[in-house]
Amino acid sequence: MGLQAALQVIYPPQCLSCAAPVASDFGLCADCWRETPFVAGLACDQCGIPLPGGEAGEVAQCDDCIAIARPWDRGRAALVYRDNGRRLVLALKHGDRMDLARPAGGWMLKAARPILQPGMLVVPVPLHWLRLFRRRFNQAALLSGAVARGAGLDHCPDALVRQRNTGSQDGKTRDSRFANLVDAFAVPRRRMARVEGRDILLVDDVMTSGATFAAATGALVSAGARSVNVLCLARVAKDG
Repeated sequence: MGLQAALQVIYPPQCLSCAAPVASDFGLCADCWRETPFVAGLACDQCGIPLPGGEAGEVAQCDDCIAIARPWDRGRAALVYRDNGRRLVLALKHGDRMDLARPAGGWMLKAARPILQPGMLVVPVPLHWLRLFRRRFNQAALLSGAVARGAGLDHCPDALVRQRNTGSQDGKTRDSRFANLVDAFAVPRRRMARVEGRDILLVDDVMTSGATFAAATGALVSAGARSVNVLCLARVAKDG
């Protein structure tokens, strides 16, 4: 018996969400799979939120992206932030479930295929150093690293810094969210050369209003990025 087979006898694969037995590592059981709202079919080309009707290959925009000028080009999301999608995000973000980054990165990579470009630089949305000290890891950087590895793209986890502690966005209005993040991000001088002239894939765990992505995109464009596309693990829907 090989080492891998022996380990599976001792530690049989478990569902990522509920720990029920599954056939292979990093998988969901049938019940949790059904409760996980993967984005499939037609989605907004700028924020990734699922849209009714149409075909998956069509280019369409949601009402928010029509009404709000987005500074990035295109965007995608792997999940809708509800049900088991919400539970998985919270487990990664606040439950120290760093093991979720590998499968979540695979789901994100599948969603991102239509917006990937050769030679892209993958960049995570950063945490402020105080929050990073308390949490010990940046979940966006774990996800962006998994996406970069899967896509064979360059990864620069410190291409952006959060210049001030912006606090939680929870409970804020959309306008307050955007105002709170004005000039919150910057590209440090030591990373200017890596960003200038590059097509960027900007990665975060959750998109709600798009304020964080907008502020981070602005910093990358100001530093000379040629283009920015965005990718999140989960997109908050209005009814979510």
